[in-house]
Amino acid sequence: MKKLKRKIDVLVLSDVHLGTYGCRAKELLHYLEHINPKVIVLNGDIIDIWQFNKRYWPKSHMKVIKHLLGWISKGKKVYYITGNHDEMLRKFDGFRIGSFRIVNKLVLELENGTKAWIFHGDVFDVTMKHSKWLVKLGAIGYDSLIIINSVANFFSEKLFKRGKISLSKRIKNSVKSALKFINDFEQISADIGIMNSYDYVICGHIHQPVIKTISNNDGSIMYLNSGDWIENLTSLEYVNGQWSIYKFSDEELLNMVVTNTEEPDDLSDGKLFDKLLEEFKLLKS
Repeated sequence: MKKLKRKIDVLVLSDVHLGTYGCRAKELLHYLEHINPKVIVLNGDIIDIWQFNKRYWPKSHMKVIKHLLGWISKGKKVYYITGNHDEMLRKFDGFRIGSFRIVNKLVLELENGTKAWIFHGDVFDVTMKHSKWLVKLGAIGYDSLIIINSVANFFSEKLFKRGKISLSKRIKNSVKSALKFINDFEQISADIGIMNSYDYVICGHIHQPVIKTISNNDGSIMYLNSGDWIENLTSLEYVNGQWSIYKFSDEELLNMVVTNTEEPDDLSDGKLFDKLLEEFKLLKS
């Protein structure tokens, strides 16, 4: 008997970074296959165009794209909000095909007339504005650190019988605080949200999943961040008027059935784009 999929009113995903070694595409696909959202918001950095390499595009990454395209072909509303790693899509702001739209920001009306202001968040990133080359270099280093972390976790768990460690999270947090990588990110976004009388402000970018109320002298707002699918494996779910953070659990990882165990370099340059074109035909069905 086929298991019923969990119904979700609004799903918010960000910072998936398809096309990089750190992306947890198989876990994400498992999650997507077990939910039934009405509205899907892809809040930036879904495909990592900065680090995209024709020689690395595993089938699991393609399957995530195919699953999203399947939702679009069924008429589900899918909003792709551009981020910094997929910033080249910003020139297509307003593009629409069927139920799919590309936007740079989104105001989503929810139940009881409440409004959620959704954007990726790199607009508040000081280093993004003034030192983009430095951020890109850091992104490459971060992806390399993810690979090193995977090796470190293998030895930590298999040989030393210890839990997982997160080198990237420790270094990332210390560097970001030392260089003030994010300049009062949450407070700035909340302040603007309050000024515009929104009920929620939803971001990604900083890979820190959270739901909290932020206040200033003019009022308060609920700030939400969807986290990422590299380390935290999180998303935001809106069900029956309530927001919550979904986190892919260790139990789900153990129960996850992976039918294909292909290696990353199974698609040549030509086959990659042929396959992409083939998947996009789903939009016409």
